[in-house]
Amino acid sequence: MDTPIIHIEKLSHRYSVQWAVRDISLEIMHHGIYGLLGSNGAGKSTIMNIMCGVLKQTEGDIFIKGINTKTDPVEAKCHIGFLPQQPPLHLDLTVEEYLDYSARLRYIPHKEISKAISEVVERCGISHFKKRLIRNLSGGYQQRVGIAQAIIHNPDFVVLDEPTNGLDPNQIVEIRGLIKEIAQERTVILSTHILPEVQATCEYIYMVEKGKMVFSGTVDEFDNYILPTTIRVSLLANPSVEELKTIPGLLSAEHLGETDYRLQFADARNMVDEIIETCGVNNWRLSQVYLEKNSLDVVFAELSKK
Repeated sequence: MDTPIIHIEKLSHRYSVQWAVRDISLEIMHHGIYGLLGSNGAGKSTIMNIMCGVLKQTEGDIFIKGINTKTDPVEAKCHIGFLPQQPPLHLDLTVEEYLDYSARLRYIPHKEISKAISEVVERCGISHFKKRLIRNLSGGYQQRVGIAQAIIHNPDFVVLDEPTNGLDPNQIVEIRGLIKEIAQERTVILSTHILPEVQATCEYIYMVEKGKMVFSGTVDEFDNYILPTTIRVSLLANPSVEELKTIPGLLSAEHLGETDYRLQFADARNMVDEIIETCGVNNWRLSQVYLEKNSLDVVFAELSKK
């Protein structure tokens, strides 16, 4: 059986008397982008800091490529790349100087450092800024330098904390593209409370709230966590809302303008056949019908109880 890239077993952490994280368990076997989702103060940063060896947990174990971060932290960190929410940049160094410094911290052999820097600046699209002071780069390029230091030692597991925070829309799109490229060869955990970020980049979601895991599943499973209750239809015959009440199981109907209507049911998943049959009997000339999913915001609010 393959060794999991990351295995977390009953992770708990307490600050003074307050538990910030309680009984978190998860296992990741494959490359890809995994979202760590939660509202501010939910426990995301605590989990990430423990995973990356910045913080020692109160209880539980974390294994990176089968290596226990508690008993063998240095060996485990060889497989980990970490970009905190505030990138640990030295603004008075050039990009090249800073990445040289980062490579030495990661114990990359001296004769291999130059090659590692060349590869990572090319991958992160910053090769033309190698000689420039980091303080003179835009926010987006500083973020690229932060990502470069996280992957310079070619880790199996990369943790990114709010990687697009504070960037403009164009920079966000560029950084998302870079993260997707990185995830083709590595496992990436991306922490965020921004729902469009999850939708745009992640394949799988772990959601924590008040220090506990409240959801783990694919993005599609997250979308469908709450039963859909509405169906949109287009009826060319323009029946009245009153006429639509003949549809079995209908709770309410709303005319949205022109030929469009929203129909509400207790559970809309199995109602399409009923709608098609009733429209045919009444000659309402159905031209379009589809299930409306709940928005990510609705699911997030339900899971976080906010």
